[in-house]
Amino acid sequence: MDVVMEYMDTYVFDGVYNQAAALTSTTPLPRDSLLRQSLSLFVFIYAYIVAFYFGTAGLSYRYIYDKKQELHPKFLPRQKLLEMACASRALPTITLMTVPWILAELHGYSMVYKEWSKFGYVYLGVSAAMFILFTDFCIYWVHRLQHHPLVYAKCHKLHHKWIVCTPYASHAFHPVDGYLQSLPYHMAVFIFPMHEY
Repeated sequence: MDVVMEYMDTYVFDGVYNQAAALTSTTPLPRDSLLRQSLSLFVFIYAYIVAFYFGTAGLSYRYIYDKKQELHPKFLPRQKLLEMACASRALPTITLMTVPWILAELHGYSMVYKEWSKFGYVYLGVSAAMFILFTDFCIYWVHRLQHHPLVYAKCHKLHHKWIVCTPYASHAFHPVDGYLQSLPYHMAVFIFPMHEY
């Protein structure tokens, strides 16, 4: 993420913060400011996830999804719009909860490394497999735990509202549900070394 943020700072955020400072007659926030980093990360991650969500769901809906499924009796009226509205409400909160993980990574608290040969080239492949196994295992158990009666109604039931799903249901869940299922991806780089690419 440091490479992405360096690029975004150079080509986008420096100009934005300089313009904001000029408009408010203040000093621009420096790149090492936690406030600036948090705001920049939020804007970048949120813009990315919105583009990713609507882009992939839209393309999937247009070219892959079998629209005959919308004739199913359990397909809700205006369901596609309901799924998009649900995702649109969840994504800002999920993004906000994600920012501290990325900040910690940017500030060197994770086990992300830059040198290709630091742990050997075989480890690059092994770490990719470990990442997939770790995240898949954890997401399975997070999902199972969300079916516990104390948790289900509060944060996971919404996920099961969409019985006959469209691709727009991919992010249509309670923000806490979405965040909990994303946690393994963020935790992995704090548990075992991963190359930044």
